[in-house]
Amino acid sequence: MTATINRGSATAPVSPPTPGKPVHTAPPGKLGSSNGKKAVMAVTGAIMVLYLVAHVVGNLKIFYGADTFNEYAHWLRTVGEPAVPPRTVLTIVEIVLSVSVLLHMWSAISLARRARRARPVKYAARRKSQASGYAVRTMRYGGVIILLFLIWHLLDLTFGAVNPAGAEGLPYDRIVQGFAAGRWPVTVFYVVALVMLGLHLRHGMWSAFQTLGLAHGRGYRPLKVTAAAVAVVLVLGFLSVPLAVTFGVVK
Repeated sequence: MTATINRGSATAPVSPPTPGKPVHTAPPGKLGSSNGKKAVMAVTGAIMVLYLVAHVVGNLKIFYGADTFNEYAHWLRTVGEPAVPPRTVLTIVEIVLSVSVLLHMWSAISLARRARRARPVKYAARRKSQASGYAVRTMRYGGVIILLFLIWHLLDLTFGAVNPAGAEGLPYDRIVQGFAAGRWPVTVFYVVALVMLGLHLRHGMWSAFQTLGLAHGRGYRPLKVTAAAVAVVLVLGFLSVPLAVTFGVVK
């Protein structure tokens, strides 16, 4: 005996649950539930957006010259002194950000697996949704590109392991040498990754608004515009630095 799921003219057989076998579901609102994991994605996403805003504001200081940018980089490592040892505040920020990234990835992967388990049998006829397909590809493949970009970014500009200026180079020198015209493939990679970040951010913010129950009624269109606007502003802010260096505006 099989049950039938109707999808227009298409049907697919689905085996019913075994009688007497308990079905394990997480209590509503708990981290194990879908709503709980969506809430984790929303909160961790908000933390990362706040970090990106602060990060891009700091990056733009490079247009004020080497001294200003290097002083800003030094301040990041000494903020809180003498109340706390050097780099304490920065380390706390890095820990919170790292935990947020890991929890964000965990919740995204868990929700994707749960969605696949909820529909183990493919439909006999499949109606494609361009909107949902675009969103899935953006979040899935964009997330992978962003992760690779993050690893390269740390090795390049944070630790200096793959940067021409080396680990001992000043922050301003690392950026100028790292995005020099001769290293245009690096700049292209940054551009692609940042565009994917923008698409990921726009869709993620909009999903967070929906998860929090804000995207309805009169707030629907303004919040959708807000998600797109924040993504565009952040991406343009981040892109301005490597492109300015590559094209000789910042030397």
